[in-house]
Amino acid sequence: MKTNSLGLPVKETQVLVAELNILLSNFQVYYQNLRGLHWNIRGKRFFDLHLKFEELYNDSQLKIDMVAERILTLGGTPLHTFEDYTNNSKIKIGKNISNDEVAIQLVITCLSELLKIERVILKQSSEIDDEGTNSMMSDFIKEQEKTLWMMKAWMEEEM
Repeated sequence: MKTNSLGLPVKETQVLVAELNILLSNFQVYYQNLRGLHWNIRGKRFFDLHLKFEELYNDSQLKIDMVAERILTLGGTPLHTFEDYTNNSKIKIGKNISNDEVAIQLVITCLSELLKIERVILKQSSEIDDEGTNSMMSDFIKEQEKTLWMMKAWMEEEM
């Protein structure tokens, strides 16, 4: 089996890079959704949600950079055009959302989709002993599960 300079199998690493690019695309759409929610939120919960959405998009921006750098570390090229992002994203694009409950439901839907993608990547990276990607996905999953729980609690929904 041919390995790269990281000691990872070349073919499987290329498959992982493709999945990471899908994650990157979905994160970029999620990030843009959060920016729109931050800008457009209205109502009595404006101050709390305006700050929460800013916190979430700042966190997403960091994760986007981490995913892109991991793609580069694995020898790939991160996608970087809006066309690539929209073509590879499964996340619904939220447009002109100003209602608090609609906004939070969009965040819940986005996080659920990100978690699905991250679990696929976690499984793939585990199979080839890619601890760098594994660790990153584990951290993302842990944080997003907690955020998802908090959003569902805000909506008074069960997990």
